[in-house]
Amino acid sequence: MRNHVLYARSPKWRAVIERADELLASPDFRPLKAQGKTLAGFINLTEPGEANRPDADTAFIKRVEIPSWARGIYERIRGSRAEHSIAGAAMLETYGLAHPEPLAAMNSYAGGAIRASYLLSRALLDADTLSRFAVGPGGVKRRDVRRRKRISDAVALEVQRLHASGIYTRDLQETNLMVEDHGAEGFKVYFIDHEDFRKVATVGWDRRMLNLVHLDRSVGRFLSRSARLDFLYSYLGWRPDRADMRKIVVDIMATRDRIERRKRHGSVAGPAPTALRGIG
Repeated sequence: MRNHVLYARSPKWRAVIERADELLASPDFRPLKAQGKTLAGFINLTEPGEANRPDADTAFIKRVEIPSWARGIYERIRGSRAEHSIAGAAMLETYGLAHPEPLAAMNSYAGGAIRASYLLSRALLDADTLSRFAVGPGGVKRRDVRRRKRISDAVALEVQRLHASGIYTRDLQETNLMVEDHGAEGFKVYFIDHEDFRKVATVGWDRRMLNLVHLDRSVGRFLSRSARLDFLYSYLGWRPDRADMRKIVVDIMATRDRIERRKRHGSVAGPAPTALRGIG
């Protein structure tokens, strides 16, 4: 296969991404996700005897294999996952939205088609996914209602800022949000998996609702209904009256139905929600 480096922050990171397959097979790789064609996790780049070095390196590396030659041709035309990830990170950077810094990206080609896509990024060693951060080991942090409220408000504010910047994502799951405790400064929220971010002139209500419902579905297992409603109010910046809330509920149910149809049939069916399109 032929490799093509798409981006490298420095010659050092170019050399690292060019060794991607070797590193992924090494004992210095700690996998976090090995599902289907995706392999991702932390890679320790510290040389022996340098563990206490102030600039010791740990990076996050992800490889996505393309399942077929035809799909690889399609990826070459539309842009690979690595290309979309670099573009998504640039969007977030432009608007001051926190995200893991990309260090290098690469595609592997065979027979003119992309067969694998690689991304190397700065590891968020002090952050955790929203659910693990909010609940903690054994659910011990779940009982701290005030802490959970502060985390919820921080996430709602960042999602609102994302949309106000004209950016949305096609996959806003809680696992694609990471949170870090900054003490007196509050909680810092990071957006990850940048390949699904898109920039438009204005993020309309239907796209906002899709993001919010996707997120709500993924947090439902560890947040109560009242906590999820509170998140919605924080995102909106106001508490709807009874009439507006009825319209929002109609949109939520319509969006949930669209998501379920998409899961069953592979495409979104039916009209987009129409109520409250003027929000934001």
